[in-house]
Amino acid sequence: MKISQIANSYNSSSIKENVKSEISLHKDEKNISKKESEITNLTAKDISNGYFLQYQKEIVKSSSSNLLAQGGLSFNAPKDLSEILSGLDLVSTGYNGKSLNELSSDEANDLISENGFFGIANTAERIASFVLNGAGDDVEKLKAGRDGVAKGFEDAKKIWGGELPEISQKTIEKTLESLDKKIAELGGNVLNVSA
Repeated sequence: MKISQIANSYNSSSIKENVKSEISLHKDEKNISKKESEITNLTAKDISNGYFLQYQKEIVKSSSSNLLAQGGLSFNAPKDLSEILSGLDLVSTGYNGKSLNELSSDEANDLISENGFFGIANTAERIASFVLNGAGDDVEKLKAGRDGVAKGFEDAKKIWGGELPEISQKTIEKTLESLDKKIAELGGNVLNVSA
């Protein structure tokens, strides 16, 4: 299924969710019964497609935030680094330390070191685990998650203004390798034959 189809289904699901909220706000019984009948037309496919889209959006956000923070700490940064870093939701990555803009050079190097929070292995593990935990053994969800990770990487590159630092490139390779391995273990094919 194409992402645009999922997005369209999600949008109709969002409309139906809005209808649900309106039901609780309206006192007019005629309007309520009309809106309730609209909600009963909500299909499992609508719910599933909405879940897929939300899941993929969260993966894009998570991978993009992780990679941008990692790149910002490598000191191979664009001119507007402080603006990029200030816009990141670091809490969503699990980072609860000092603001990245306030770190000393040594503190930043520790964060991106081999065992650091934003090191290659830890960051790749965080991103891959988010996808693996959300998808379980569902190959389609894993593929959607993989696509979300790849999109997050591309989004991070655009925000960065070009190629991300080597540490981020190695991280995305390691992340995708983990996801591809799981997809293959489940008998799925990671190659997109429609491309």
